[in-house]
Amino acid sequence: MRSHDVDYRILGNDIQVLEIELDPNETIIAEAGAMVYMEEGIAFETKMGDGSDANQSILGKLFSAGTRLVTGESLFMTHFTHRGHTPKSHVAFSAPYPGTIIALDLSSLPQGLIVQKDGFLAAALGTKIGIHFNQRLGAGFFGGEGFILEKLTGDGKAFIHAGGTVIEKRLNNELLRVDTGCVVAFEPGISFNITRAGGLKSMIFGGEGLLLATLQGTGRVWLQSMPVKKLIQALSPTGGNASKESGSVLGRLVGGVLDE
Repeated sequence: MRSHDVDYRILGNDIQVLEIELDPNETIIAEAGAMVYMEEGIAFETKMGDGSDANQSILGKLFSAGTRLVTGESLFMTHFTHRGHTPKSHVAFSAPYPGTIIALDLSSLPQGLIVQKDGFLAAALGTKIGIHFNQRLGAGFFGGEGFILEKLTGDGKAFIHAGGTVIEKRLNNELLRVDTGCVVAFEPGISFNITRAGGLKSMIFGGEGLLLATLQGTGRVWLQSMPVKKLIQALSPTGGNASKESGSVLGRLVGGVLDE
């Protein structure tokens, strides 16, 4: 089926909100729990699968939903439809952590888009959300992206989110080395693999980790500056930034005296 042609706008900076404008009977699908608000006339229903095949059998829906379980996502997706009498109505979604929402037109990506398993936020009804097996076992075990990724295909708009700032790179039969976990999405013409970060000294003391992700081929790549794992580590009481709160040794000493 052809995807519904939805309009949208992205609000905010740090934790952005995606607002979708729906005409009567238009539908947007989203991850369960992503909704922030919806106006009068919007009806929602939780379903198995993405609804891209209206004639899909029960077994087909179970298989489609099962693939989402394999990727670590919820079994169900929420479908929001404008059922009211007003010309327009809106529903909004937010990313689960600080970062950037990316709007992509899948009609310009005829081979689809490969996305990290927690990167999908919402898409117009008609978008097919499948799975993509990474053929490189090393990338699956050590890459931070997993052996199983999601693949989005269709001819409508899809929205993904990333941590921090998003960088779009276009490769022309080139190789790009990236910190593992910083890959958000890439076109199928790009191969994803894992290599050593360098010599033994660099691997131990370089601060970049033991391994790097390598992206090679022709196509676009989307990167994130702050993966959620790094964000959690940075904010952890035992993380590397915990000692920076006081600013200096003197500050910590003064803080300790004042706390007594």
